[in-house]
Amino acid sequence: MTTPVKQHLIDPEICIRCYTCEMTCPIGAIEHDDNNVVVNADVCNFCMDCIPVCPTGSIDEWRVVETPYTLEEQFDFDELPEQAEIEAAPAGGDEGDADPVAALLAEAHKGAGGKARAPLTAAKPAVNMYTLGKPAKMKVQGNYRLTDDPSHDVRHIILDPGALPFPVLEGQSVGIIPPGQDAEGKAHLPRLYSVSSPRDGERPGYHNISLTVKREEGGLASNYLCDLEQGSEVEVTGPFGSTFLMPNDPNARLLLICTGTGSAPMRAFTMQRQRGGATGGMTMFFGARTPESLPYFGPLKKIPEKILRQHLVFSRLPDADKEYVQDRIVAEQDEVAEMLGDERTHIYICGLRGMEEGVELAMTSIAESIGQQWTALRDVMRDEGRYHVETY
Repeated sequence: MTTPVKQHLIDPEICIRCYTCEMTCPIGAIEHDDNNVVVNADVCNFCMDCIPVCPTGSIDEWRVVETPYTLEEQFDFDELPEQAEIEAAPAGGDEGDADPVAALLAEAHKGAGGKARAPLTAAKPAVNMYTLGKPAKMKVQGNYRLTDDPSHDVRHIILDPGALPFPVLEGQSVGIIPPGQDAEGKAHLPRLYSVSSPRDGERPGYHNISLTVKREEGGLASNYLCDLEQGSEVEVTGPFGSTFLMPNDPNARLLLICTGTGSAPMRAFTMQRQRGGATGGMTMFFGARTPESLPYFGPLKKIPEKILRQHLVFSRLPDADKEYVQDRIVAEQDEVAEMLGDERTHIYICGLRGMEEGVELAMTSIAESIGQQWTALRDVMRDEGRYHVETY
């Protein structure tokens, strides 16, 4: 069977035929006729030099294909073909290709129980604009500690790409390249972090992104990031991820389940829906050891309940029994069951992999209480782009 390959395409519906990409390509992989500007799959080496210069973003299109579209086929495109189902995905390839970042994302999404899908109404994400060979260089605008627990140093880090285009959607990730080399003398590979700011910036109209980073003992990238000072320069790849995205439907209901820094995409979702005036509402189950170790504890308390119903769950409170996210989900089973029965509901789970089993058991019990089999309901929701898992 033919091994699938990633092919670079240009969206003919968005391209303004300025030919900037063709003039920029250092190896002559981009051509045009009277109809379209296209990429020759036999020549393109994915150097990405064409990506930043495109004024419309039409250059940033990719498909995983068993047989690349020919130049003649691309010249005849009126619109881009949909991503076809690929039977023989490469190793770990739910997200489509064999590069290390795709493999990491595929591993993170395994808990969904099958191939991850984006919500039907999600905006179209830009992906892979900046690579290990051509990273974006960003300035640190701020680095703020979020927790009061001495053993849980969690930081809110704001990065400014300056004039570089770096479009992100809520739920996407970026790669951070730690400086230096590994024991074999090779440059370090990027570490992935979820973006915790909404698509239009940490503040509306500001072209920046934020990350939520927990300092890990011996962690190369986490200690590098947590120690950054304002004004420092950071090399960033991405954005990455095309399925763990938020529906644009304002009436959609979001059930958010997270622990620790898994709150990063949930913060982005919440801010974007607040700014966009979404009316469907959100319910969040957020687990941490104590209030002092829960990121964004203060800001969360200021969000009105009509926008976000919060269940903050703590497992190490003095004079209280341990409680985990799955315990609270079961305790609030009437609310969760009502949401499971609503086709407008989207579920997002993000955090430590260890939470998956407990959440699965809780969902199984609640689904049975309404006469449903959880795995069947989950698979339907996943296939409809309404069930999303990103654990690590």
